[in-house]
Amino acid sequence: MKGDRVEIVVDAGDTTRTYEVVASRAGRRVETAVRRGVVEVSEVTRTGAVVRTARFMANRVLALVEQPVPREESSEKAGQSGRPFRDVPET
Repeated sequence: MKGDRVEIVVDAGDTTRTYEVVASRAGRRVETAVRRGVVEVSEVTRTGAVVRTARFMANRVLALVEQPVPREESSEKAGQSGRPFRDVPET
């Protein structure tokens, strides 16, 4: 979802470096995977096509912070009253 982001803090010898991968457009999301000693953070479209990828050696990664955008609840978005469908209001 647009605005999702992942911060990666990496050990760079005598200092640390922070990298950030952000879902830059609507419909995109950020996915994280750890495979064979490599941390991979990718920005992905709705169809699953990878837009960009950041790769880091897993033994150098100090922190991986996922920060999702706050989502609206479906009942607030649709303006529903929260009543189940089977309840018929008395008139």
